[in-house]
Amino acid sequence: MPELPEVQTILIGLRAALEGRRIISTEVRNDLRWPVPDDLSIRADGKKIRSSSRLGKYMMIALVRGPTLLIHLGMSGRIRITPQKRKRASYTPMRHEHVTLTLDNGTSIGLVDPRRFGCFLIIDAGKEREHPLLRALGADPLLPGFDASYLIEKLANKRSPIKTVLLDQRVVAGLGNIYVSEILFRARINPERRAASLDPEEIARIAEVTPGVLEEAIGAGGSTLRDYVDSEGNPGAFQELHQVYGREGQPCPSCPGYPACNGIRRVVQSGRSSFYCPRLQPPLSLEDA
Repeated sequence: MPELPEVQTILIGLRAALEGRRIISTEVRNDLRWPVPDDLSIRADGKKIRSSSRLGKYMMIALVRGPTLLIHLGMSGRIRITPQKRKRASYTPMRHEHVTLTLDNGTSIGLVDPRRFGCFLIIDAGKEREHPLLRALGADPLLPGFDASYLIEKLANKRSPIKTVLLDQRVVAGLGNIYVSEILFRARINPERRAASLDPEEIARIAEVTPGVLEEAIGAGGSTLRDYVDSEGNPGAFQELHQVYGREGQPCPSCPGYPACNGIRRVVQSGRSSFYCPRLQPPLSLEDA
């Protein structure tokens, strides 16, 4: 599933294509995880685009004197941006392109989602945070409100492993399996530690390194492990910079050859792989056992 850096990378390309433009027409070919609203064309066609933004893994396109379009890429979705190359040229949608917006300069914006786990919905302007998909989201780590104090409050009394808690979108919006592994490595926290066992200093380390990991990933265009590409069809490159994720058995980049390390290890938590260095991220204490 595209995580925060991948969604932000796509949004950057999408924002450039949408800026100052007007939606001329919309076409819906199939429903997604939830039905695409029947009145999408009525409410969106002819409207000028005011802004585009992101909250966690959701993208929002706000229309002037109109609603906000809410987009989620699901497990394997992508946004396809196709500039019009010549006047009156016909547009051929991709396979699994379920929704297409056509802009006033001829550019087409398509939501491609083979598994159809994503969404394309409408929210009344000013009521975005009241929508059922958004109102329960925790703080976005790249927006105001995410800091050590916030995390300390959210992790208090949580007995689940810290890895599991950070993946909970009600705690932190936008994090996924790849980046939580990388964050915990840089913060030197074992992924199996109970969240409530972390002291304020350890939690502060998590809060401190999280934005840096995400910004670094955005700068590299996100991580491509299978089929993720940005809005121009380019794969990400952050997978080349992963320090622990997917590197089971390889030397730790911070302590190669150290006797107590013996390479990156993998454990399975709630059906997902977690990667860590046994030396820099010590195993469970008696308190956590």
